[in-house]
Amino acid sequence: MTATAVKLEKSQAEKALQAQASLLKELTQRLAKKNSDNGKVSVSKMDKTQHVFYQLAWMTAQQRVAENFIVYAWDSSKGTGELEQKMALSFAGETVTNIRSELSARPAEYELTYQEIFSKLYTDEINAYVEAAAKIDNYTEIVDKIVDLGHFGAYGLSEDHENFRQIFKDFAENVVVPRAEHVHRHDDLIPEEIINGLKDMGCFGLCIPEKFGGIQPDDRPDNISMLVVTEELSRGSLGAAGSLITRPEIMSKALLKGGTQEQKDKWLPLLASGERMAGIMVTEPNYGSDVAGISVTAKEVAGGFVINGVKTWCTFAGYANLLLILCRTESDPSLKHKGLSILLAEKPSFLGHEFNYKQEGGGVIQGKAIGTIGYRGMHSYEVSFEDYLVPKENLLGGEAGRGKGFYFQMEGFAGGRIQTAARANGVMQASLEAALRYAQERKVFSKPIYDYTLTKFKIAKMAMIVQATRQYTNYVATLLDNHKGQMEATLVKLYASKIAEWVAREAMQIHGGMGYAEEYPVSRYFVDARVFSIFEGAEEVMALRVVAKDLLDQALSA
Repeated sequence: MTATAVKLEKSQAEKALQAQASLLKELTQRLAKKNSDNGKVSVSKMDKTQHVFYQLAWMTAQQRVAENFIVYAWDSSKGTGELEQKMALSFAGETVTNIRSELSARPAEYELTYQEIFSKLYTDEINAYVEAAAKIDNYTEIVDKIVDLGHFGAYGLSEDHENFRQIFKDFAENVVVPRAEHVHRHDDLIPEEIINGLKDMGCFGLCIPEKFGGIQPDDRPDNISMLVVTEELSRGSLGAAGSLITRPEIMSKALLKGGTQEQKDKWLPLLASGERMAGIMVTEPNYGSDVAGISVTAKEVAGGFVINGVKTWCTFAGYANLLLILCRTESDPSLKHKGLSILLAEKPSFLGHEFNYKQEGGGVIQGKAIGTIGYRGMHSYEVSFEDYLVPKENLLGGEAGRGKGFYFQMEGFAGGRIQTAARANGVMQASLEAALRYAQERKVFSKPIYDYTLTKFKIAKMAMIVQATRQYTNYVATLLDNHKGQMEATLVKLYASKIAEWVAREAMQIHGGMGYAEEYPVSRYFVDARVFSIFEGAEEVMALRVVAKDLLDQALSA
């Protein structure tokens, strides 16, 4: 430790975070009372000050990630030690700085006074902790220790999950990484070597119970396995591997939630083996996160339903040969989301950027890939249906599932959102590794840029963020395993998605001019990271309609 470094204590961080949590709870209760009618949250009132509720969601995310980081760092069963504890203490200090600064900027809008904020968050003890945590010596010690140890911190996994992670890490490095740049630069389809390799490893059955041919235990969910696989594949390439298991995961969870026994017996083994590759069709040109307004129709006819309308942002829709389509089966528009059902539609698998298929009876499905700056490999399509016939037995849940498609879909989306956090973690980890490697190799003014304190500060901060986000993602997975944590899954998706952009940006900046060149993969990480805050629920909708609203609901029911 250098002469100017100050020793930080766990108790300091805990006291500061506890004081902050108390104030956040108080302001949430006040906001809930102000933005409610007859004991229920009023969305129309919330919409008048959306910026406040967006920040409430963001501050809550930061707070909970920091609290969990402290718990993880002192959990000996996670294999943690001095490195993880140093990171957690500095991260908590930054979190307090960020949140109290936001509250101080507009206290009245948070139903607070300056006196309340300063008396609770600007005490001498908290000020001393925040100042000590912010010292550059803490950051340089963290990054130097990372280099000495040869890793960025303990993953904190069980032996089985760690072995699982290593298997997919090896696959990503040996199979995915050598093909990733070609896929990205040429906007090519995912190579068969990757798809078939993951089929052989049982990857598409991660969220499917063993009794249906998957690898998840029959008696309990195992979201951690899904997360570690997703992160390692995304570390290799988001578009060429990291998102491959998202669609079968969403479809399988919808099937497990609402499917008939016959539907589960038929489709889950096919999804687990990879014989059926899934495509998910929810978004429409005029309706994204507002799924209650979906207009694609499914009209009942003899033998089934005919689908008409247009879906968009349908990732992997060309290659996929089994589609989950959220559509309107009830003609009464006043039913909104209660008029939606899920149909499972088969189609041939197509390569390339366009496809067109005509059924024997005349029904047509056609799609064209949407050009994107990143997230390439799976292709996202706009897909149109014209009298496309789906057998009646493919109505998810049978007649009892009619009008319940929205609820079945939400079951899949919770898993999809936490998986998005894992994908963001993978891209952040790849960015972090690339930044450190380049900083050690590249010399400026006769010495490696790693030797400059600004570079060390950036890399240390990146490492703290990656580890903190990963550990909170894993924590939320344990909640989902116990059939809890729906809001927290959205919360961690919100946090990981937004912060991943900063990490990828700083990794790119450390590369200087070469970060802007396709020669280095960090440019791919940067454009890939941008998509996280958009897909699986736009950042603003997740913050306002899910996280903030849930926080107010909880406050009113307390």
